[in-house]
Formats: sequence, C-alpha cells, structure tokens
Amino acid sequence: MLSTLFSVATDSYDLAVREIRDEFGPRVRVERVSGDLGRITENGPSIEELAAACNDGRIVFVRHLTSEIAGFGVSEVPPGHELAELILAELPRHPQALAVQTWTDGPSSGGSYYHLLEPALAERGIEVSRAGQELVVSCFASKKQVLIGLNRLEHSLSDWPGGRMRLARSDDRVSRSEFKLEEAIQTFDLQLPHGGKALDLGASPGGWTRILRRYDQEVWSVDPGDLERRVAADRGVHHVATTAGEFFRRNQLRFDVVVNDMRMDQLMSARVMLDAIPHLRRGALAIVTLKGGARNPLDAARRAMDILRKNYDIQTARQLHHNRNELTVIARAR
Repeated sequence: MLSTLFSVATDSYDLAVREIRDEFGPRVRVERVSGDLGRITENGPSIEELAAACNDGRIVFVRHLTSEIAGFGVSEVPPGHELAELILAELPRHPQALAVQTWTDGPSSGGSYYHLLEPALAERGIEVSRAGQELVVSCFASKKQVLIGLNRLEHSLSDWPGGRMRLARSDDRVSRSEFKLEEAIQTFDLQLPHGGKALDLGASPGGWTRILRRYDQEVWSVDPGDLERRVAADRGVHHVATTAGEFFRRNQLRFDVVVNDMRMDQLMSARVMLDAIPHLRRGALAIVTLKGGARNPLDAARRAMDILRKNYDIQTARQLHHNRNELTVIARAR
C-alpha cells in the first residue's frame, strides 16, 4: 500500500495521530515528516477510508491527504520530464488535465517545483492548473527532501496545497475572522438559500455578517458590541445589541442559517446552539467555531459535538487553515 501523507496544523499533529489511531486501531504506524505533515506507513486505512472519516467529522484535525508516490533528497530531484513520466506511470490512463499543488514547510510556496512540472506535463498534452481538476499532484518540499503525491480531488479534503487556503485581502474586509467563514463555505461547498434569513451570534464587529450579506442573506447580527459602520449601514443588516440568550427570549423569528463565532469555551458554545433550535427552520444550516484552549482539545471538541447532536445532524467538522486553534463544525438543524 502506498504511504498516505496527511497535513495538519503544526500544534495539532499529536491530536491528529490520536484521532487516526482511535478510528483505525492502535497498530497504525505514523511518522512525522515535518511540522505540519505526517506519513501513515503501516496498518493504516486506505486513503478513501481516511478521507471518509475526515469528511463526516470523525477525524477533525487532518486538513489534506495525498498518496505518496516518490521522495528525493533536495539535491537529487530528477528533471521535469522524468518526474512527469513517474507521475503518469501511476495512472491507469493518460489524463487530459492535472492540478499541480506545491508547498513547503517554510514561508515559500514551492513554486519552483510547479514550474518544473508544468512544462514537462504540458509537453505530454496535459492541461496543468493549480486547482479545479479531478486528479491532484502534490509536491511538498522541506530543507532536506521533496515528496511527490498523487490523489483524486474527492479524497484530498481541500483543493489547496496542503490544505492551506489563501484568500485575497479586500479593502472591504472588517476583520480577519471573515476568512474563517469564507474558507468554510468554499471548502465544504455550502449552499446558502437565496434570499435567506441568517442569524449571526457574536457578530461584532461584523465580519461574518458582511460575508453572509455577500451570499444574499438578510442578517440579524446579535452582539452587545458595535458593528463596523459600513456593515451597520447596510439595510439588509439588523443589529440587535444584546446577548444571544436575551435575543432568544424576546424574539420569535425563524432563520434559515445560523452562525456562531462567539468567544466562549466549546461546551458553552454548543449549548447556545441548542438554545437557537426553536428559532431555526428544519434543515437550517449551522456553522459554528469551537474554540481551543482546553487541556484536552480533542475530548472537549468531542463532548461539544455530542451536545450539538442532540438537535443537529453534524455533516462535517475540521480544523481549517484560518481556524488557528479552533474547529469549524457544519450541521443541519432537525
């Protein structure tokens, strides 16, 4: 079996290994390749089985997967045409298109390896892009080695190199937290209802509200704090300057979407989401971040998700690139 490479946040590596062994047995052999990259070498699941466990929320700290097909010392990387032939030899038929994604364990993007592979593959009649293809070539470079992986996009978890989504900064941006919601919507291909009503809990200063408005939602922004003036001036935004609990006691509104990025521990945040249930339509989309900080963040996250399951069907959960020490949970109200 090919070794499986998995990407994580550097501080979450041990948590990811624990999840993998909890799910697939203690005999799974794992070794650390770099700060945010691990390798499953023996007694592990197929990449399809591992991707399924990640996609349905049983494993939350893994961001990206690929099957390792080759590795070289940095000074021993072969010419582009040899790499191209190596990659094509792993495929049952000649592909029309491939995505080539490169990253490093440092600040650079590893773009030199993209430019090594792209012309060699193009010479063989293959359309090469950085994303959006059914098959993905992954190229990871550290100071000592270069690893080549190959995987189907459906089993990769993310269409970004190593799961590191890079979103462009906008002059309209209100807060960094906007990236978390935008990444969740794109990564999980979330479909927000046209002209829906959305509830933003803990909205100040309004970053998530702004993103919801971009997706055609009329938003009730609940937070005692102020909203950024441009957000507050939007006629599709209703700022309710109070706490979530007080809002629920005073209102009978029902919503199609609820988001929660409040700064509270995981269990409290999950309980607030239960309080929201009477105000949600059946099947309403819920997006909630569970904050880290607990002594055992994995067990705390599992307890929080157990609370959510009382009234929600959890679709997936993952520590996304913009989460830092948080998890994003996607669920539907029952």
